[in-house]
Amino acid sequence: MTDVVLLAGTRKGLFIGRRDSRGTWEFGPPHFNAQAVSAVAIDRRGPSPRLLAGGDSSHWGPSVFSSDDLGATWREPAAAAVKFPQDTGASLERVWQLHPAGPEAPGVVYAGTEPAALFRSADRGESFELVRPLWEHPSRDKWVPGGGGEGLHTVITDPRDPDLITVAVSTAGVFRTKDGGASWAPSNSGVSAVFLPDPDPEFGQCVHKIAQDAADTDRLYLQNHWGVYRSDDAGARWTDIGAGLPSDFGFAVAAHPHRPDTAYVFPLNADSDRVPAEHRCRVFRTADAGASWEPLTKGLPAGDHYGTVLRDALCTDDADPAGIYFGNRNGELYASHDDGDSWQLLAEHLPDVLCVRAAALD
Repeated sequence: MTDVVLLAGTRKGLFIGRRDSRGTWEFGPPHFNAQAVSAVAIDRRGPSPRLLAGGDSSHWGPSVFSSDDLGATWREPAAAAVKFPQDTGASLERVWQLHPAGPEAPGVVYAGTEPAALFRSADRGESFELVRPLWEHPSRDKWVPGGGGEGLHTVITDPRDPDLITVAVSTAGVFRTKDGGASWAPSNSGVSAVFLPDPDPEFGQCVHKIAQDAADTDRLYLQNHWGVYRSDDAGARWTDIGAGLPSDFGFAVAAHPHRPDTAYVFPLNADSDRVPAEHRCRVFRTADAGASWEPLTKGLPAGDHYGTVLRDALCTDDADPAGIYFGNRNGELYASHDDGDSWQLLAEHLPDVLCVRAAALD
């Protein structure tokens, strides 16, 4: 088996797991004790993997930490890495997302925050600068916070062109730039906002998460507040693919790292009943871009289950076969080492799991 590192950010600290070539997992004690870790990332573009964590101390406030030795030691910049300029009148509540761009943009890392904003780093996450054109978008004064706050929670970069970036905001929807962030346009055509008087607005959708297909970078999968969607043109238009799921409400979506047309969701009962659909712990997989879905349950709890999976708590690694991982608000962490066909419990009784990221190590 390939060595893998797994990061699980929780309500009270970051847990790091390592799988060796024999398939044995080992977890150490939590890092950033008592801090909520809402965003984690693994940047493999440098000479060694860099781990990034967005922590939130109730005393010191939010910060971004980095490690170049797989978590043995951590660094925090002397000055705040992510900070709103004084003229914005805003202050950072938390970092919702950390996204290393691809090799086409060496050193670039994006941070999504609450209040909803995009920050860009050119030094692998040591310092960040506000992307002002999105912050100053004409529609911004009409953005409304979601139940969890107004957060920019998804960043997708295009490996073909570093100037093509897609972001998602709760509850403003999807926005795209084709010029590296100099201008932004809403990209929500086809995504319903059933909770608004106009269910098809230009913006205002409560998009929960977006994932990019492994083979076709123009193909995106979207989990909405209600609805699961696919786009085949990089988000210009969206098509409903929720038929066949027990519920089309949920938070998380992830794409297979190698297989085209393959994605995973974790359906929940409803926005008013945020527990697993039909009280069953099931990941659903599509292998045909949403034309059909199959439940993946082997090794998962068979009885009534109430562990909610949040938007960033489902991920894949880049091994072959792929590892699929999810954590829930019961403090359970599960892994599949065979593309989701079977599962094992890696850890339990953790604090609420907020985010997970995994990567195979060379």
